[in-house]
Amino acid sequence: MSASGSVERTRVPWADVVLSAVAAVSWALIGMAGTAALGLHLLEADAAGSLGPMTAAVVALGAGGSVTPSGDVSAFGLTGAEATTAIEITPLGVSLVGALLLSWFFLRSLRAAGVAISPSELLARAGAVVALFVAMLGGLAWAGHDVITFDGGALGLDDLPGGGGGGGVEIPGLGDVGDIGGLLPDRIGDLVDAEAAVGFTVDTAATLLGGLCWSAGVLLIALLASRRAPLPADWAALGHVVRPAVSALVGVLLMAVLAGWAAAVYALIGDDNPKRIAGAALLGAPNGVWLGIPIGLFVPWDGEASGPLAQFLPDPVDDLLVDSDRALTLGRLAELDGRVWLLGVAAAMAMLLAGVLTAVRTPVETGTLGFVGRCAVRLGVVTALALPLMAWLTEVSVDASLAVFGIDAFDAGIELHGRLGMALLVGALWGAAAGGAGALLARATGAAGRGAPGAVARSEGGPPPRVATGPYAPGTPYRPPNPDTNPYLQVPEDLREPEDTRPPTTDDVYGAPTMIKPVAPPPRRSPRPRPGRGLPKSGPGEGPPPPPPPPPAAPRGPKGRG
Repeated sequence: MSASGSVERTRVPWADVVLSAVAAVSWALIGMAGTAALGLHLLEADAAGSLGPMTAAVVALGAGGSVTPSGDVSAFGLTGAEATTAIEITPLGVSLVGALLLSWFFLRSLRAAGVAISPSELLARAGAVVALFVAMLGGLAWAGHDVITFDGGALGLDDLPGGGGGGGVEIPGLGDVGDIGGLLPDRIGDLVDAEAAVGFTVDTAATLLGGLCWSAGVLLIALLASRRAPLPADWAALGHVVRPAVSALVGVLLMAVLAGWAAAVYALIGDDNPKRIAGAALLGAPNGVWLGIPIGLFVPWDGEASGPLAQFLPDPVDDLLVDSDRALTLGRLAELDGRVWLLGVAAAMAMLLAGVLTAVRTPVETGTLGFVGRCAVRLGVVTALALPLMAWLTEVSVDASLAVFGIDAFDAGIELHGRLGMALLVGALWGAAAGGAGALLARATGAAGRGAPGAVARSEGGPPPRVATGPYAPGTPYRPPNPDTNPYLQVPEDLREPEDTRPPTTDDVYGAPTMIKPVAPPPRRSPRPRPGRGLPKSGPGEGPPPPPPPPPAAPRGPKGRG
């Protein structure tokens, strides 16, 4: 029986696995597509091209895919024109929405397995979600291609000298010198009728590989950050060691993104173009926030900006990166604007909050020194892995150039890359310091271990933790039990012992030993006959027999005469 029960517990419910994977992937892609479409519409990107293919391309970028833009600029009478563009940037706003929805539905499906889940079922559920997500990305790769055409007349080129079609150039003091071939105004007249076609295509192979890594990484982080999702029985130590630090750091990073969105809402109030701010914040608020946290923790970045794209960088980052090879650090930014030091203070406070949350969710099993050491080591390891990941996700590489006859008419680019090795080292130091400081604060305030699942924090020398064995946990009584007042403690009459052989008990008030006095059971009442029930009838259809007549009186003797 036990063998069959163990087989039933390890059997994978494939129907539920497939349905839960369909729900998780569907809702994740719907959320990502809605976020991308709304952000592009607010940025007015749909005015230049079709919104559907652009949305598919942005979703592919957000899921770890790759998009290759290509340009072909042709003008009548001009040859040798080419445009090259390369963009490497991840819209983390789209990625975050998809990750949250995918994680929520995946973790919700795990709760149906009970307290523990078998490794085979866990692998089946995760594998189904990843496989279906990659298959859906294949459809996005097929749909995410389009060509955007720019009309020269719509760009206002006909307002420039030579663009009106006359062909003549009038110089003050010299009059009309006629059509001078080779002059730039003459070429602009041809560019009025030119059409610039810029296309983009989702790379299928790179997108499928990136989606595989992205979905698997999201599920792994969700499983480690969730404090209630079941784990296999052999992985129980993983939940007590890793989950407190991972859940604390993930919660702090999500709170930082919410603060970034709140700042964007404040910025768009009273702005001349609030739609653009809202669209940029919807798509890229996590990019800015998760870029600012490593910089605030003194992680150096290497970057360079040139051309018109530098105007999209926030102040004073643009002043530091334009035509400069200096590293981007918090100190150098503070030299340009002293308010940048507030970024360092905010990042340090965020790490301290992560340390306090780690201590609250870590069981208290040893003394203060051991507890502080465990919290410091665990948060240090998690932060050492998280900071390089954030630096890698927020890297920016944009390179656009337009060359005509070997003369660069448009040249712009942004390069921003974090130093991953320094990010790992700085993350380990900050995590250890924040974990230790947070553990001391939680220990001093008595909050250490209160949020740990299945554990109760207790001070040294205090009472042992109460173990709940069922839905009802009785409390400690105020006085010892007394059979004289508790009918459930009274011994039945046939099981009573002689009074002198009973064990003594403690008196309720004075604590003196006394004897349990036997309590007589209440007298049993005979059942009262009810009319028509339990008594034989004298005949069919008749009622109960009448009561017997009273006995005759004894005869008296004759009375005497007077």
